[in-house]
Amino acid sequence: MVDPLPQTPEGVELRHLRAFVAVAEELNFGRAAQRLYLTQPALSRTIRGLEKQVGCDLFHRNTRSVTLTAAGVALLDRTRDVLNDLDSALTAARAAGGELSARMDRMWSPVEETFNGELAPMRAAFELMHAECPMPEGVSLEPVNAGGVPGIQLVPTGDADTTAIYVHGGGFMMGSAYGYRGMAGAVAQSGRTRVLVPEYRLAPEHPFPAALDDVVIAYRWLLGNGRNPDHVALVGDSTGGMLVLSALVRARDLGLPMPSAAVLICPAVDFYAPEDDPPADVEQHMRFQNAYLAGRPASDPEANPMFANLTGLPPVLVQSGEFDGIGRNTDRLVATLRAAEVAVQHDSFAVDGHCFQIHWSFHPEAAEAVRQIGNFLRKPVPATP
Repeated sequence: MVDPLPQTPEGVELRHLRAFVAVAEELNFGRAAQRLYLTQPALSRTIRGLEKQVGCDLFHRNTRSVTLTAAGVALLDRTRDVLNDLDSALTAARAAGGELSARMDRMWSPVEETFNGELAPMRAAFELMHAECPMPEGVSLEPVNAGGVPGIQLVPTGDADTTAIYVHGGGFMMGSAYGYRGMAGAVAQSGRTRVLVPEYRLAPEHPFPAALDDVVIAYRWLLGNGRNPDHVALVGDSTGGMLVLSALVRARDLGLPMPSAAVLICPAVDFYAPEDDPPADVEQHMRFQNAYLAGRPASDPEANPMFANLTGLPPVLVQSGEFDGIGRNTDRLVATLRAAEVAVQHDSFAVDGHCFQIHWSFHPEAAEAVRQIGNFLRKPVPATP
């Protein structure tokens, strides 16, 4: 009986195995090289490298023929199984990834179809999309009035001595505290923290600074009710991320103590100016922007934190999707925070979808992102600026 290797030699790569199978099946280096789109010398070097890693010859070679050694015969069937299993796994992963993306698209498409139309159907479609996002088990919901700002609070089972304010997204024009109960509940469960979702006022009925005022009022209310700022965090997704940054700047300038941490989920901090590269849907982008700013310039530091002094802010976790066109300026935001000597942890996920974290109930990457948010809220670790 041959003792197995304790582990596969680190130098063995897929290219070695695919080259070996090709030569073993063709029993001709020239034909195998053509099959793999390699030169014959390159293929010979690959086989010699594999034999060196395995520690024995896999082929008998002479000028007239190529045959398998006993070691080669022993390796061939097992290697075919490995490659077949790998191909099956990759096929399954692609199928699952495609289905997950399709499911996300099916939820988002009805909202997109209302863009550039009437406001009421757009808001209704946004609420319906979020209604498909379940609340996690073990989290209760209760109404709250935070200093005159209505809202809800999500409370996980067990100890929760910290509170996070969750500022929802929606382009300043859509979304509600109740509508975001699924995502806020996931953060509550993951972070083992109470999560307050303020029902901040929406544009265009209530342009800047109404939403910002409401978030700051909710933060003041928490501090005034005995919450230690070391046990308070601010979380915001999309344009809610912009509101979180603006609220932190306002609180700092008012002399209020900073919370322990902030989390920006696919932050949308890219007010558009004519000299910039236009966003994907510039017409809809400008609708949101103009409704919120109501005549203020896009560079106003009170409304646009990208133009504000960001020094003195707490540690920040920034999450982004690699293929998120709406959060297109995330790298610039992270650089701006670091230039202000703010401790930043930036995690990027290979996901196609804005604020993909709301799909935590069925998307593995979203579930992992929410888990990381919870870890950060429980113990924000300052990154090196």
